[in-house]
Amino acid sequence: MRRVGTWIAVSGLLLSVAACGGGGGSESTGGQTAQAKTLSVGFVAEPANLDFTATEGAAIPQALLVNVYEGLVKLDQEGQIQPLLAEKWEVSPDRKTYTFTLRKGVTFTSGAPFTADDVVFSLDRIKSDWKLKIKSQLDMVAKVEKKDDSTAVVTLDRPSNGFLYTMATRLGAMFSRTGVADLANKPVGTGPYTLGAWRRGDSIRLDANAKYWGTKPAISGVTLKYFKDATAMNNALLTGGIDVISSVQAPESLQQFADPNRFETIEGTTNGEVVLSMNNGRPPFNDKKVRQAVRHAIDHKALLDTAWAGRGQPIGSMVPPTDPWYEDRTGDYPYDVTKAKELLGGKTYNVKMRIPNLPYAVAGAQVVKSQLAQVGINAEIEPLEFPARWLDLVFTKGDYDLSIINHVEPRDMSIFSDKSYYFRYDNPELGKLLASADQGTEQEQVDDLKQAAKLLSDDAAADWLFLFPNLMVAKKGVTGLPKNAIAESFDFTGLAKQ
Repeated sequence: MRRVGTWIAVSGLLLSVAACGGGGGSESTGGQTAQAKTLSVGFVAEPANLDFTATEGAAIPQALLVNVYEGLVKLDQEGQIQPLLAEKWEVSPDRKTYTFTLRKGVTFTSGAPFTADDVVFSLDRIKSDWKLKIKSQLDMVAKVEKKDDSTAVVTLDRPSNGFLYTMATRLGAMFSRTGVADLANKPVGTGPYTLGAWRRGDSIRLDANAKYWGTKPAISGVTLKYFKDATAMNNALLTGGIDVISSVQAPESLQQFADPNRFETIEGTTNGEVVLSMNNGRPPFNDKKVRQAVRHAIDHKALLDTAWAGRGQPIGSMVPPTDPWYEDRTGDYPYDVTKAKELLGGKTYNVKMRIPNLPYAVAGAQVVKSQLAQVGINAEIEPLEFPARWLDLVFTKGDYDLSIINHVEPRDMSIFSDKSYYFRYDNPELGKLLASADQGTEQEQVDDLKQAAKLLSDDAAADWLFLFPNLMVAKKGVTGLPKNAIAESFDFTGLAKQ
């Protein structure tokens, strides 16, 4: 799940980033005292806890990555890698050794200094303590060494095109050697914000870090307010209860916010592939023809128009258009009820569609159920509380036939190469293509990943319903919201409020 993240966004994944904002809090500016400003942002999926090293889901890095935890590098709005805790880095000619020069004077919120020892600790800890399957994305790391307090050297066992990009995700987060005793409740990072308060079932408050090493955020306090109901979140913005809807959950309701004197709508793209997951490990979806029938049975444009008011776009694969190896694969399985019935050979199936109780999944499931019924696949929809129940039954135990989830983690096609992942997809050829792509030249990477996406599509490993849009609404006067959400974090550091 890269947003389960994946997800899985699950939630959206929902995701993000922006540039650093200037000046803030109550600091003196030009002889005048600036008034401390706070912001309240509405979200859908609340974290089950605050430990993204042991708990799946997009909601934790969405809240904490870049804001509370920082990495050596980060992604900008264009998806380019930029320095963060590392001022710079050098790569050896054989592409296997990365030497990072660290910023000096950085401290954790506990007061402990950030040094190369923490880089060694954080990256070594991925193999020893992280519980997530995505930790395999850094399997190429052979050793991490301290050259001096301000220099860390990472040696890979093979060249990797994905290493530095992965370091911009949650896997690259830097932890204090004395700050991991209670990650589920007490995050200790170097970021511009600290955890102020967490009211479970309601909200998380982040307070500006007075000792932050970099530019102080313009917003001194951010409250992440969680809503299970899209209407309630819309009403909160309309009545002033929140300042921003981070991810619109009822696109058809946007007309409520049409007054340009009160609201601004931001629309862009994300990494979030809304996936119709099929359990490749058990009948009937262990049969490729049945999976192909499903893909032909889905009218993606009608689904997008009905379930998400036409926002977003069909993609046909596990690759968003912002990646260099994107190809429009929507034509691989055109909507064709006759072809779908032929592939099923006249058979009918009764299946269980276990979905998270998130708005896009609930809306999408109704359309999928109706369209599959036309070809003889009768789906019983079972909404599951998210994240706990969905993660347990579907993601962890694989006890489902169909599901719908927004996979938001960047460049996450590799999740299909793990046959124990909840898709239960098993094709060794995919792993070979991904390995070749990671070690090859830039052009070889693009070519191999295009082939990998085509392989997944040909095998109908899943169906990709649409690319989740970055659709936000804010009160007039809120600035710095990211148009595109292409990282795991919702970066609050660039926000300001007039």
